[in-house]
Amino acid sequence: MEQLTRIVQYIFFGFVQGFTEPIPISSSGHLVIVQDLFGLKMENLSFEILVNFASLIAVVIIYWDDIIRLARNGLNYMIKKDQSSKSEFDFIIYLIVATIPAGVVGILLEDVIASTFSTAKMVGITLIVTGFALWIIRNLRGQKAEGDLTLKDAIIVGLAQSVALIPGISRSGATIVAAMLLGMKQATALRFSFLLYIPVSLGTLLLSVDQLFDDQFPILWPAYLFAFITAAIATYFSLRWFMNIMARGNLIYFSIYCFIVGIFAFIVL
Repeated sequence: MEQLTRIVQYIFFGFVQGFTEPIPISSSGHLVIVQDLFGLKMENLSFEILVNFASLIAVVIIYWDDIIRLARNGLNYMIKKDQSSKSEFDFIIYLIVATIPAGVVGILLEDVIASTFSTAKMVGITLIVTGFALWIIRNLRGQKAEGDLTLKDAIIVGLAQSVALIPGISRSGATIVAAMLLGMKQATALRFSFLLYIPVSLGTLLLSVDQLFDDQFPILWPAYLFAFITAAIATYFSLRWFMNIMARGNLIYFSIYCFIVGIFAFIVL
């Protein structure tokens, strides 16, 4: 009975993380709120690593064609100096550059961020900040396509992503807000944000893989398996849904949601 209860709990957490990961409402913030609201605890870092890996797989599946195109054309430019492939090569460089700020901040300040911002009230405040940011860009329609991006754009989006290490500040929200403020088209901002998620998530996985198989793993692996599957499926359908939302320009709904949940978390929890 205890094992079944644990599996149901981990499925629930896997769904929350997976569904909220792609959309601009902060998956880490929602995990904090859910744990506080229901009196549940998910203290194992290995769980976060696992469900993030599940989300990574879903994102890779959705953007597989883009990944292959960038890899093929990037190699084509490096080997043959084919100028028609230069824009894809530059895009890869910009993704690498944009990854660096979050990596540096994560290594230097991860413990400080976790100890300072991982309470429901703090998440409430940061969700309200996310809501304001989404409200600002609700009507923006940029003109920059992939071939128009610059190194400056990559650095600014990368810095925005590093801010999203704070629970309640959405990673996708921060990067999309920064990208659209820089004049990117919605489709370009979305693609850059989620292709940027891949190296960041993969780097986190590689740096933390030794923590995945902790002392609790032999006991928790059945629950982990169900959570992994749930998170992967939830992320896949959530991201597909979010792509349609972005195409229609309805980010205002996420802004309003962040205001409501943020105020609730700050006042009630």
